[in-house]
Amino acid sequence: MQEYINMLSSNLQLISVEDENNHITFTVKSSISNPTCPHCGMSSNKCHSKYFKSFDDLPLNGKRVTINILNRKMFCLNPNCNHKTFSENFDFVEKRAKKTIRLKNHIVDISVNMSSISAQNLLRKSGIKIGKSTICTFLKKR
Repeated sequence: MQEYINMLSSNLQLISVEDENNHITFTVKSSISNPTCPHCGMSSNKCHSKYFKSFDDLPLNGKRVTINILNRKMFCLNPNCNHKTFSENFDFVEKRAKKTIRLKNHIVDISVNMSSISAQNLLRKSGIKIGKSTICTFLKKR
């Protein structure tokens, strides 16, 4: 299963996998020892706190996939930086997003040539939990 996680990022380490009914949950953590502040670019090794961030990814064998990242909030060690803390960011999911970028692209690719209701039904059958209003929002942003 680490191979599936490596497709998202090689900087993730698999902690556990839960496979219940039609839902797979991967719990992962970052393997980056010193994340960099997105505001000033300085690396930090001083952890402020940890929390779980969860989002959906592409289905696996028709099963819904959720990724839980044990995310770290770090202290910025640069005294000239305007931000005292920062959270680790990952390039495969946007800040505060509930779906990975590749899942959003997949949803848009399928939905662009059909009605949102038809796309919703098709996507739900393949293991993607989504509503027609979310599909319309993704299509508008594209």
